[in-house]
Amino acid sequence: MFERKHEKLAPVSVFIRRITISLITACVLVLAAVFIGIAGYHWIAGLEWVDALLNASMILGGMGPVNQLTSQSAKVFASGYALFSGLIFIAVMGIVFSPIVHRMLHTFHIDDNNLQK
Repeated sequence: MFERKHEKLAPVSVFIRRITISLITACVLVLAAVFIGIAGYHWIAGLEWVDALLNASMILGGMGPVNQLTSQSAKVFASGYALFSGLIFIAVMGIVFSPIVHRMLHTFHIDDNNLQK
């Protein structure tokens, strides 16, 4: 997806396209994670759809649950979903920042052949 170290820096239009693709990928990943949370909170914890959305959004955003969970299965799901949400956060940050970091590192790259002269 990215140019190699011996290639020229990609044009700005290619960079913008990479950022757009990264943002779309990140949004799809977040929407899928929210859907998993909504479904779990609705069917496992027995919450209404809006409450399930609220809980899934709060957990995925790192804020914590809103509604009290009473059953053991709901608590196990919430625990797993919280761990899953942390991994999703890390993945989304990697996806979003990868084109930016790559361009920055590629800009400052010094070819090894230049050092030997």
